[in-house]
Amino acid sequence: MTAEHVRLEEANERKAPWKAWGPYLSERQWGTVREDYSESGDAWNYFTHDQARSRAYRWGEDGLAGISDDQQRLCFALALWNGRDPILKERLFGLTNSESNHGEDVKEYYFYLDNTPTHSYMKYLYKYPQGAFPYGDLVETGRRRGRDEFEYELLDTGVFDEDRYWDVFVEYAKESPQDILVAISVHNRGPEPALLHVLPTLWFRNQWSWYDSPDRPRLQQVAGSGASIIRAVDSKLGERHLHCEGDVPLLFTENETNTWRIFGVANQSPYVKDSIDNFVVHGLDGAVNPEQSGTKAAAHYRLTVGPGECQVIRLRLTDVAPLAVTQGNGNGNVTGPFGDRFDAIIRARHAEADEFYATVIPRSLDADAANVMRQALAGMLWSKQFYHYDVDKWLEERGSDPFQATRKVSPRNDHWHHMYNGDIISMPDKWEYPWYAAWDLAFHVLALTLVDPAFGKQQLKLMLHERYIHPNGQIPAYEWNFGDVNPPVHAWSTIFTYRLEAAQRGEGDKDWLKSSFQKLLLNFTWWVNRKDRSGRNVFEGGFLGLDNIGVFDRNAPLPTGGCLEQADGTAWMALYCQNMLEIAVELAMTDPDYGEMALKFVEHFLWIASSMAHLGEDTGMWDEEDGFFYDVLRLPDGQARRLKVRSMVGLLPLCAATTMEGELLARYPELGERFQWFLESRPELYAAIHDPTKPGVAGRRLGSILDEVKLRRVLSKMLDEKEFLSPYGIRSLSRYHADHPYVISAGGQDYEVSYLPAESNTGMFGGNSNWRGPIWMPVNALIIRALMHYYLYFGDEFRVECPTGSGRWMTLYQVAEELSRRLSALYLKDPDGRRPVYGGSRKFQEDPCWSDHMLFYEYFHGDNGAGLGASHQTGWTGVLARLMHLFATVTPEEALAGGKASYFKTTATDRNGPRVHAHKVGG
Repeated sequence: MTAEHVRLEEANERKAPWKAWGPYLSERQWGTVREDYSESGDAWNYFTHDQARSRAYRWGEDGLAGISDDQQRLCFALALWNGRDPILKERLFGLTNSESNHGEDVKEYYFYLDNTPTHSYMKYLYKYPQGAFPYGDLVETGRRRGRDEFEYELLDTGVFDEDRYWDVFVEYAKESPQDILVAISVHNRGPEPALLHVLPTLWFRNQWSWYDSPDRPRLQQVAGSGASIIRAVDSKLGERHLHCEGDVPLLFTENETNTWRIFGVANQSPYVKDSIDNFVVHGLDGAVNPEQSGTKAAAHYRLTVGPGECQVIRLRLTDVAPLAVTQGNGNGNVTGPFGDRFDAIIRARHAEADEFYATVIPRSLDADAANVMRQALAGMLWSKQFYHYDVDKWLEERGSDPFQATRKVSPRNDHWHHMYNGDIISMPDKWEYPWYAAWDLAFHVLALTLVDPAFGKQQLKLMLHERYIHPNGQIPAYEWNFGDVNPPVHAWSTIFTYRLEAAQRGEGDKDWLKSSFQKLLLNFTWWVNRKDRSGRNVFEGGFLGLDNIGVFDRNAPLPTGGCLEQADGTAWMALYCQNMLEIAVELAMTDPDYGEMALKFVEHFLWIASSMAHLGEDTGMWDEEDGFFYDVLRLPDGQARRLKVRSMVGLLPLCAATTMEGELLARYPELGERFQWFLESRPELYAAIHDPTKPGVAGRRLGSILDEVKLRRVLSKMLDEKEFLSPYGIRSLSRYHADHPYVISAGGQDYEVSYLPAESNTGMFGGNSNWRGPIWMPVNALIIRALMHYYLYFGDEFRVECPTGSGRWMTLYQVAEELSRRLSALYLKDPDGRRPVYGGSRKFQEDPCWSDHMLFYEYFHGDNGAGLGASHQTGWTGVLARLMHLFATVTPEEALAGGKASYFKTTATDRNGPRVHAHKVGG
């Protein structure tokens, strides 16, 4: 067991609070729903980036490369100034939804280089231009560009030309759970000496203004030998001290709104949130508090660094009193909180991180692949955030009363009064999506459980807590509309996590599984009651997370009237049934009463699957001529037509596939007999789908919407490079539609779907994502999961041509592995040393200071693999780490012999030593 594993066990068993501090600070609190109190609900313009330096937040904080405690009482982050910008760089800048031609987008370069699950070692890189940051140019050019043009990026402005920029590395290392060492390494990459102002900043989240609380925390300067020290005192957090190496000026103010600047109202105090900015950037001497106290403080370092040189700033945030933070130098002398041991601790934590990841990353991966996988997992861990939202209080402050028969206002989320969120949650992207999304979270867990299964379990449990799940059973979607409908993948992630833990520990957490199952039953019932309008086991669903994939906006009334029967909505529910069946069977092993529930989900699945297969005869979802599934538009006059768009919608029915081990049925014959009796009594339910009574390899049974004939026909399209198969994974829309757009006329208007491999050409769903051609990691992961289940059933005898028409025949394991290889190829260097994810960017492709730092984009160009959308959506793109791990640790022989259990194999630790590299602070 490595040192990090010991810390992780101590944290998870609550023996030591190693997770009390972490990267829990958001990278954007402005422009969020939580901070929006406008009548119009225009969150982006109610609280802007320009206001953020001067206006106190209500529900959270943000910062650059920052950390906080797990209740975000006290925060620490960087502020920088290059001497040319009009403001301090205290937070990341980006364009709002209306300012950019493809929706909101961060316009900065920063990288999550390393992190461990207890956050005992973390490393972050921010690239800061030495010239004036082009705020105005980015906004003006972004607004001018049309939706058919590429986004205007920071590199395009020329501000990084001649390498005139700073690399600012930030490392955190914990000596103990409450003793955090900080090393800030500033590299001048430019050709000339340059001056950089570095302001490590400590502040309290403002909780006192909103509740008129007399219990106000305090920061103040205290005397120290060889260091400037800020004491932080909070009634709940206790006392902390920030030691800043050297005799450096300390600047104090209050984390209070500058009401004069924001609202034109006189300030109650001259010391406000932007006072440090005013002092440093604008030279206002009276801006900061001469009494050296407040609720926000910064140490002001001025570094002049030569070309190609580096300087390091050391700080230490600790609960130990200043006189006690001493270190012997071996000669009986006291060296204070810094000295030789400071660097030794950072080196030790980095080495322990290497040792930890050596037990996670398969040794068969080469150095480049290992780097990609490690940064994927680091990004997952950096994307944790303290998320605070008391919806009842927020609605009350907006005048919404749930007990009023007639409400004067009806703000968003006004049916979610019960919600109180105040937890550490895995975010999709802490700038572009700094709020949780339930279906994203299910994919996050797949990767997070590689390093911290307990945290994955906690995340899944959280969404089912009574403070989150609606009393009617709906799982909240995201803060823009908690009532939106996302794909029901929570049960899948739950049974996956249970089996993973069972494989690691020898037994699963049945209590957690039972509790989750009970709440998931509520959610399943909500789905059946709300989304199966006709009672025919065909689901409409609505949005379902795939944004603009359909012909029509699936969240809006149809221009034709009638309803849309969604192939993906129905497939999602078929998969949901299978996952609930798997959970019920697992629980029935020790509690026979769950056998009844298992049968319930067998029946649900068969009704749904058979409905997809043949409901409506010539107007059902399955098109016999094309060999593909389509949405069906049912009109008010009773007519129906298939919407023949070849998209991920038609591939998702393939994903509703699950095997049941033959050995399981043999061990529990009563359960097997009940299944057999039910199936034999209702043969009509599986006449048009795969026969679930027919044994496959090792006596396994297969639940699938597709029989063997349909499976081969769908796969022939999916694996056709002229249709879905890209060099980098499965496209969300067939390339067939590049030359053959689908057009339907309704209400005097033509609606068209054509192949768009890059960004969207419409503003539908914000315009910042596109499901009409690009490659999306999560649905590719689901396809690979399904292929592995089919392989367990059919074995090596079932082969398909891959790519279609190539003459190469593969087993379904080999197809799954090939898809994983293509997805990995997005990030791995090709024979020319280029990473497809970085497209035509010479800086990222050729500069060694850029080329090995990974950005995990939201989605990828359908033809060339270039990264698109949110640049730090490690969230679900980080699932790549799980795929890389799977195919590096599980052989096809092991899969067929061990069944599903083999997929949870952990990497052996008795390898030829861990991958390590020499460490120096900042490097």
